[in-house]
Amino acid sequence: MKTVVFACVHNAGRSQMAAAFFRALADPARATAVSAGTEPGPRVHPEVAAAMAEVGIDLTRASPQLLTRELASSAALLVTMGCGEKCPVVPGLRREDWPLEDPKGKPVERVREIRDDIRRRVDALVERNGWR
Repeated sequence: MKTVVFACVHNAGRSQMAAAFFRALADPARATAVSAGTEPGPRVHPEVAAAMAEVGIDLTRASPQLLTRELASSAALLVTMGCGEKCPVVPGLRREDWPLEDPKGKPVERVREIRDDIRRRVDALVERNGWR
């Protein structure tokens, strides 16, 4: 079983959406996902939880967690989303960077666009790696 770690700064928006979509789209016998942040916030951004609820995914119980070197090194893939130099570098770990806008404080229409972009990227990642 492969683990994908999705990471952003506060683990309260982009990475939470990506991990949730991954868990919904991937075969759980093949791969799973976790999300983390370099400076975890206190909770998932309300606008993110609302946008995800619109597509049937509940993030109200999700809790931001710290991205540690140990967590990253246990993964098959680290997908970073805007944490820049604050994201850990783990030698030998496959890494992708998705330059995505932070949805925090954005109007709901923009949060939906970011959400839909993340879903498309996650869907392509799952397909490309045969994790469906």
